[in-house]
Amino acid sequence: MNVKKVDHVGIAVKSLEKALPFYVDVLQLPFLGIEEVESEKVKVAFLKAGETKIELLEPTSPESAIAKFIEKRGEGIHHVALGVDDIQERINELKEKGIRMIQETPKRGAGGALVAFMHPKSTEGVLYELCERKDAEV
Repeated sequence: MNVKKVDHVGIAVKSLEKALPFYVDVLQLPFLGIEEVESEKVKVAFLKAGETKIELLEPTSPESAIAKFIEKRGEGIHHVALGVDDIQERINELKEKGIRMIQETPKRGAGGALVAFMHPKSTEGVLYELCERKDAEV
């Protein structure tokens, strides 16, 4: 599989309002904006970190995957997103190599990207996201 770059690191937080000052004021990362992804019941803040980004993920419902993650494990790193071309072909390659996918068909994620997650039981406990985006997307 050809990974172009680490697209972003997703960090689960209880509150964007409380978390953002650390990233913007202390780390001085450029703030790129906030987007709500209703299908995932999450608000996402984007920050630039060199050639990659940090996504802060705040649940908007106790039923969201991020709320359940925070309840079980606390705030912190949720996933690492790998930038790829032709995400469906990458999914097929991974499945052929025995990697279990959470989504076998990509879906729209934050910033308009096509995304699909690998199951952490197939990746030594790390939740990896495949992320295909047009260069102009956040």
